[in-house]
Amino acid sequence: MTSNPLRLQQALAECPLVAILRGIHPDEVLDVADVLIASGLRLIEVPLNSPQPWESIARLKAHCPEEVLVGAGTVLSSADARRLAGLDAALLVTPNCDPEVIRAGREVGMASMIGCMTPTEALAAQGAGACALKLFPAAHLGVGYFNDLRAVLSPELPVLAVGGIDIPNMAPWHAAGIDGFGLGGSLYVPGRPVQEVERRAASLVAEWRRLQASGASQ
Repeated sequence: MTSNPLRLQQALAECPLVAILRGIHPDEVLDVADVLIASGLRLIEVPLNSPQPWESIARLKAHCPEEVLVGAGTVLSSADARRLAGLDAALLVTPNCDPEVIRAGREVGMASMIGCMTPTEALAAQGAGACALKLFPAAHLGVGYFNDLRAVLSPELPVLAVGGIDIPNMAPWHAAGIDGFGLGGSLYVPGRPVQEVERRAASLVAEWRRLQASGASQ
């Protein structure tokens, strides 16, 4: 069986956009997941400060195909990491750098995307074995900040920009070498109709693919 960290690498290579479903309810999560998967998204997280997040994650895990990595965001404790593993979820996403949570995730085989803002946090996450970094809040920090941070990190460690990312500001991040994006309010907010989530997902994936194609042709 392919390990979750390797599955994360494969998903990032295919479409490095993470759907952040903050505030979603279990009764709507499968309909939303279906339109996300149809658009090409392969990474879905339900933040743990959503209503009944564990139920949503369990339903997603039972419903989604193997190539889709399902997990939790806003993971703040080792106990949460172990509970995720008990659901056979693959993805552990944090808003901060807590080496204890990273190590707990590694012990139970999770693929971890670890939130960081400062070089200290990013290097601590790298040293503790994070599979990828989540630069947060990206829009407030800016592309120049990312350029400085990227210079001190292992080039093999993926960095995704999260927070305030939408189609109008994807291009400068891509040009700077960002490895992907986490998409929250630009994709899903509570109460948004599924048809609108579908339209946004298709547009965001199309923009990433356009940027990739234009970069490859240069």
